[in-house]
Amino acid sequence: MARKDCYELLGVARDATADDVKKAYRKKAMDHHPDRNPGDQEAEAKFRELSEAYDILRDPEKRAAYDQFGYAAFEQGRGQRPGGFDFASQFSDIFEDFFGDFMGGGGGRRGANNRGADLRYNLEISLEDAFKGKKATIRVPTSQPCDSCKGSGAEGDSKPIACQTCRGHGRVRAQQGFFTIERTCPTCQGVGQVIENPCKACAGAGRVRRERSLSVNIPAGVEDGTRIRLAGEGEAGLRGGPPGDLYIFLSVQPHRIFQRDGLHIFCRVPIPMTTAALGGSIEVPTLEGSRAKVQIPAGSQTGKQFRLRGKGMPAMRSQGTGDLYIEVTVETPQNLTKRQRELLEEFQKEGGGQPTSPESEGFFAKVKELWEDLRE
Repeated sequence: MARKDCYELLGVARDATADDVKKAYRKKAMDHHPDRNPGDQEAEAKFRELSEAYDILRDPEKRAAYDQFGYAAFEQGRGQRPGGFDFASQFSDIFEDFFGDFMGGGGGRRGANNRGADLRYNLEISLEDAFKGKKATIRVPTSQPCDSCKGSGAEGDSKPIACQTCRGHGRVRAQQGFFTIERTCPTCQGVGQVIENPCKACAGAGRVRRERSLSVNIPAGVEDGTRIRLAGEGEAGLRGGPPGDLYIFLSVQPHRIFQRDGLHIFCRVPIPMTTAALGGSIEVPTLEGSRAKVQIPAGSQTGKQFRLRGKGMPAMRSQGTGDLYIEVTVETPQNLTKRQRELLEEFQKEGGGQPTSPESEGFFAKVKELWEDLRE
């Protein structure tokens, strides 16, 4: 029986892109996979046909040969016939290509385990530092390339050699039934190389532990929990592998005067009872280190807020700026002198014992209504 056309099997046009071919195979392979159709010989045969077709069309050279000669390109000495290939081994390659996007892609490539570890450094700064920005110097204990072997891990002029177990690939394969399982080489731990004469200074690791200083630029406007990434400043890679990254997590200390909410700053300022009653002006601090004058209108109550535009936090890496909100708290005088007490008593008599503020007038009016309702 004539073999079906590869394009027809996958349901794609002859000018289909590599992505179109992959998507078509994924869909059809899922439908006919033996695990989804246990005991179904027809589904297994169909799955084999799909896998063979995909193996041809995913390879540019095989596809070009197939487009010109068809299946004959793989017969009579022109190449390996798809029907005679090691299906389990080929399926392992297809499986890796098929699921590579979901498993991180390239996980089996040599050297994947050489990369140095990422590091985390917690840095505490003041609210003033977050407002202005600063350049901080930190000391980080980390692994650095060995000076004796220049990171190779080999002593003197000797060099690492290819691992004989994995032949330098860093991965080994083992047949388990229908599938070929690929795992990290146990001999070289995925490096692909072994060292016969290890460096005495680093014991063949190619790196040593030491502390180093780093300069960190903290931009103005950073918030609590901001993360700064320094690429390549993490631990050195194993035997010359790429370094990891350093992540600096910022925490902003609570301030003794100001409270922050996003770009805005809040500050509670106590004022004398006389200033609240008669009006006046007060000076308040700002995060930039200057003083600002705030006019207090007569009759101000506790909780009244005044906004100072543009006196808040700067927006990180932009031109925006928040505001500073001043909330006044009216203080009741204590330890009165005899004369102050007399004046307050006179003030009370002048008012006839009646409330003189809008808030208290409203409260006592509601109390009066409540008493009247209770009498009914």
